[in-house]
Amino acid sequence: MIEVVPKRKLYLLSGRSHLQLSEDIASHLKVELSLPNLVDFANGEIRPRFQESVRGADVFIFQSHCRTPGRSVNDSLMEHWLMIDAAKRASAKRITAVCPYYGYSRQDRKSKGREPISARMVSDFFLTAGADRIMSVDLHSGQIQGFFDGPVDHLTAVPVLTSYLREHASGDFVMVAPDTGRTKVAEQAARHLFGGVDVASVYKRRPKDGVNQVQALDVMGHVKGKMCVLIDDMIDTAGTICAAADILIDKGATEVWAMATHAVLSDPAVDRLKNSQITRVVVTDTLPLPSEKQIDKIEVCSVAPMFADAINAVFEDGSVSQIFGGENQT
Repeated sequence: MIEVVPKRKLYLLSGRSHLQLSEDIASHLKVELSLPNLVDFANGEIRPRFQESVRGADVFIFQSHCRTPGRSVNDSLMEHWLMIDAAKRASAKRITAVCPYYGYSRQDRKSKGREPISARMVSDFFLTAGADRIMSVDLHSGQIQGFFDGPVDHLTAVPVLTSYLREHASGDFVMVAPDTGRTKVAEQAARHLFGGVDVASVYKRRPKDGVNQVQALDVMGHVKGKMCVLIDDMIDTAGTICAAADILIDKGATEVWAMATHAVLSDPAVDRLKNSQITRVVVTDTLPLPSEKQIDKIEVCSVAPMFADAINAVFEDGSVSQIFGGENQT
């Protein structure tokens, strides 16, 4: 009889959309980031070819699904799927798709007839490519976890953002949801703070058939004479967050900060934030922030330690939820 004690191997690989975050996570894990050797052919096709064997290994493949110079969101997704397929065909034992920002997450349902549910289709492609599990942070809606037929580690950046507040905010302030759908997140943030933090929300309306347009109509909660901290999962064109800030100031707020996990910052977001009544914008580094978008108002918190802890828990077959006290499944 031959008895073999298997060696557990962890490999980290990264696409090109946000290499800095991948390197930071690898540094926290004290693991070298492996090279996928991505090549662009003249016709725009992509080909990865790993430098070393991943046979029998626990492979974590990073990619934020975002637009970067010369590359689209769709390019970053295709690059991610091809790296996963390469790992599957190289006999990796388990493949985890790490998506700090999950592409197409806002298209998670049909709001009108004859529309796709794109977030579901993206998850199907991950399964087809060969991913065994998905890890992401602050999905636009919790239901996306159910789109993937396998484990989904849904992390939350709320502890990272509230840690910043504990260090830099003072006085009496209110956590504010920029729309009623984010009230639960504002309440979760309030629990992480000093215990006596109030919660409010802004009621908004989108014009019929309008895209990236929003009207803030009223505030539910007491904000007069207080600093308000808006918290959301992302800032895209900044229309929602800036409209919410305007109505909070109109209702008597003394100052408005904005916090979000994902700094998408599509045009004209930077100009809107510059000219808005928001005095500070706090985001995480789930997405790269190019130099032209690094305005004085914006401050960036790192999610690398959080991802490193979650990856270590998965590798050791531990509990990811325990890291967040069970508050990461919403």
